[in-house]
Amino acid sequence: MLSSALRSMRTRWVTFVGSFVALALGVGLIAMTGLALAATFDAPRRAPERFAAAPVVVAPSDTLRVATPGGERTAKLAVPRPVPASLVTGLAGLGRAAEDRTFPVDLAGDAAVGHPWSIAAATPYRLVAGRAPGAEGEVAVTASAGRGPRPGDRVRVTAPGIPAGTGVRTVVGVVADAGFEKAVFFGDAEAARIHPAVDAVAVHADADTVRTLAARVPGMRVLTGDDRRRADPDPDRDSEALTAVNAMLGTAAGITGFVSVFVVASTFSFAVAQRRREFGLLRTAGATPGQVRRAVVAEALVIGVVASAAGCLLGKAGAPLLAGRLVDEGFAPAWFAVGDATWPLHTAFWTGLCVALAGVAVASRRAGRVRPVEALREAAVDEGGVPTSRVLTGTAVLLTGLALLGWSLLTDPGDVLKRKTYILQPMWITVGFALLAPLLVRPLTRLLTWLPARLPGATGMLARQNASAAVRRTAAVAAPVLITVALAGSLPGTVATLAEAKATEARAVFSRADYVAGGDGPLDPRFVQRVRNIPGTVTSASRSTGVAVLEEGTALVSSEARAADPAALAATARLPLVAGSLSDLDDDSIVVNEEWATRTVGRSVDVWLGDGSKASLRIAAVMRTGTGSNGVYVTPANAAGAAVDRVDVTLKDGADATAVRALLEAAGRDTGTRVLTRDAWVAAHHSSTGGTTRAGMLLILGIALLYTGIALANTLVMATSDRVRDLAVLRLAGATHAQVLRLVGVEALMVVAVGAVLGAAVAGLNLLGVKGALELLSVSSPVVVPWTALGVVLTACAVLAAVSAVLPALAALWTRPVETAGARE
Repeated sequence: MLSSALRSMRTRWVTFVGSFVALALGVGLIAMTGLALAATFDAPRRAPERFAAAPVVVAPSDTLRVATPGGERTAKLAVPRPVPASLVTGLAGLGRAAEDRTFPVDLAGDAAVGHPWSIAAATPYRLVAGRAPGAEGEVAVTASAGRGPRPGDRVRVTAPGIPAGTGVRTVVGVVADAGFEKAVFFGDAEAARIHPAVDAVAVHADADTVRTLAARVPGMRVLTGDDRRRADPDPDRDSEALTAVNAMLGTAAGITGFVSVFVVASTFSFAVAQRRREFGLLRTAGATPGQVRRAVVAEALVIGVVASAAGCLLGKAGAPLLAGRLVDEGFAPAWFAVGDATWPLHTAFWTGLCVALAGVAVASRRAGRVRPVEALREAAVDEGGVPTSRVLTGTAVLLTGLALLGWSLLTDPGDVLKRKTYILQPMWITVGFALLAPLLVRPLTRLLTWLPARLPGATGMLARQNASAAVRRTAAVAAPVLITVALAGSLPGTVATLAEAKATEARAVFSRADYVAGGDGPLDPRFVQRVRNIPGTVTSASRSTGVAVLEEGTALVSSEARAADPAALAATARLPLVAGSLSDLDDDSIVVNEEWATRTVGRSVDVWLGDGSKASLRIAAVMRTGTGSNGVYVTPANAAGAAVDRVDVTLKDGADATAVRALLEAAGRDTGTRVLTRDAWVAAHHSSTGGTTRAGMLLILGIALLYTGIALANTLVMATSDRVRDLAVLRLAGATHAQVLRLVGVEALMVVAVGAVLGAAVAGLNLLGVKGALELLSVSSPVVVPWTALGVVLTACAVLAAVSAVLPALAALWTRPVETAGARE
C-alpha cells in the first residue's frame, strides 16, 4: 500500500505538492507562534537596581492582603502609604539611613524622575563628572557617554512643587546612566521641599532589628537580598510585559491555529475530491472500497509526516524572527527572545498529522463507496449532492455559533465585548459557512454571475457554468477567501467599533466640560490653584485612585476609582446613572456600577481604599456598565492622599470664553500642563484606532492572512493544473490562447467574489452581534467597518487568484491540445 501511495504521488505531483505546502506552512505557523508563546511563561530574574548598594530597604507595601475562608487574597494598591516620619526617625537611630523621595520632573522637555542626592549612594549611580548637588538650584543628571548636559550647563526643570519662574537649574554633576530611569538629583533639602513624602528608606543596620521596628507601623515592608528589587521603579514591568505579550501571542496562537487547521483540512479534502476519475479507474480495475480508502490514508500519512516535520523546521526558524519583530514594534521588552522549549514543536507536528488524516477521512470514505461507472460520470460535473453528514455538521456548528452569540446577548451582553469572545465567535460561524459552502456555492455563483453571463461573448457564460458545475472546486478555492475576509472584517472591525464606543461614552460623560487638562500623571498644584481662580468657570479637580471589594466572601475585586467634589463633578460631567443621585455622594458614600455584586442604592458595602485602609460606604448611585470603562466615584476624603491628575473646566453662562481660554493657556504654559478642549482630549485619550490593541491585532492578522493568501494561490494552482484536459478541449473548439486565459482569470475572480460574499456574511453577523451588545448596554455607537482593510484584502485575493489561475493555464497551453485531450490518467 505504501509503495502504491508513493507511485501515485509521483504521477500526481502537483496535487501532492499543493497538499505538502499547505500542511508545512500550517504546521510552521503553529510551531512559530507556539515557540514564541512558550517564551512568555517566565520572566528573567533581575537583580536589585535602584537600591543595589543598600543592605536593608524599608518601603510601603504596594499589595493589599485580605484573609478569606478560601485563603489569602491580594490586590494591587492604587496609592501606597508613604513611610511615616516617626519610622524615618527611628530608622535613622539604628544606623546610617538615606531617605528616597521619588517624583516626576520634566528635564528640558524629557520625562525624568527626581530624587534627593543622598539616596544615590544606595544606587548604581556614580559621578562621572562634576560634583554632588547641595545648594538650592543645583542638580546632577544622568547622561550617556558624550550625550546630555554637562557640568555648568543651565537646564529647565519643572515639577509640581517647583515655583513658577524658578525652574532653571545649574548642572553641577553628571552620573552614568543606569538604564532603568532618567534621573535628576536635587539637594536633600530641596527634594524634601518639592516632595515631602518619604517613599523608601535605605538603612545600614541589622535586618532583624529593622524588622522589629518596622513591625510597629502597619503597611511597611523590610526588603533584603533579591527582595530589594520590589522597591525598584515598576518592579513588575517584566512580568507585566510578558503578560501582555502572552495575551497577544495566545490570541495569535488561537487565530493561526484555527486558520491552519481550516486551510489544511480543506486542502486535503479537495486533493482527494479532485481525484474522482482516478478512483473510478481503480474501482473499474477491481480495487475494493477498502483498498481505495487505505491508499488515500497512506498517501496522507506520508505527506503528513514529511510536511509536518518540514513545518516544525520552518516554525523553529521563524520563531526568532517573530520575537524580533515583536521587540522592534514595541510589543515586547528588549530582552524578549525564544527559549529552548520543545513542546510547541510536538504540538504542531501531531496537530498537522492529525488534521491531514482527518481531512482525507471523510473524502476517502466517499470515494471508496462510489461505484466505478458513477465515479467516471461524476468526474465531469459535480452531480452528487452534499453529504448529509456535512450538512448536519455545518448546520450544527453554525447554529451553535449563533446560539452562543444569542445567549450572551440575552444573559451578559458585556461578554460579547471581551476579546476571548469576539475572537472565538467568528470561528464558529466561519466553520459553519465553510461546511455548508458546497450547498451555497451553486445558487450564489449563479446570482453573482447573472449579469456577466448576459454580456456579449461567451466568457461570462462559460465562467458561470464552470464555476457552478464544479461545486467542490469552487468551494475549495473560495474557502481561503472566506476565512480571509471573515477575519479581516470581524477582528479589526470589532476592535475599532469598541474603541469608538468607548470614545462615545467618554464624550457623553464630558458633555458638560469645555476644557480638560491632565490625565497622564499628577498635575502641578499651582496649575490647579490658578484654574480654580479663573472667573466665570466651574472647576472639577479629580484624582485617580482605586477601591477593592470582597465579593461572595472569596473574590477580591479591584476597581479603578476617581475622587472628586460631588457638586463640581455634577457641573462638569454627566455620569451614566441608572439609579440614585450624584447629589447624595458624600464622604460616607460611593458611586458604583452595575458590575458590582452589591449595587442597591442605600445599602452599605465594605471596601478597601487605594492605600489599603478599610471603610464602610453607602451606595449613593449606580452607573450602567457600558463598555466597562465606567469605574467608581468617591470623594477626595476617600482618595487616600492621591494627587490631582485631571481638571475639568466648564464655562458658566455669560462667561467670556476668549478670556477664559487665554487664562487657561497661560496657566498651562507656566506650569508645563497641557490644556485641551473636550473633543481634543477625548480624541487623544480614546483614539478610535484602538491603539496598541489594534496594532497587535493587525500584526497577528498579517501573519494569518499571509498564510491564507498562500493557501489561496496554492489551491488555485492545484485546481487549474487539474483542468489541463478541459483547457485543451476549449482550444480544439476554436478558442484562442487569450480567450482561454481570460476565461480562467474571470472564473477565478468569480470564485473570489463567492468567498468574499460568504466571508462578508460572517463578518456582518459578528459585527451585528457587537452592535446588539452595545445597544443592550445602552451605548449608542456606530459599527466601524474596516473598509480599507477589506479593500486591501480583497484586492490581494483577486490579484493572487488571477495570477495563480492564469500562470498554470498558460503553462498548460504550451502543450498541443490534441496531445493533452488524448492523454489518459
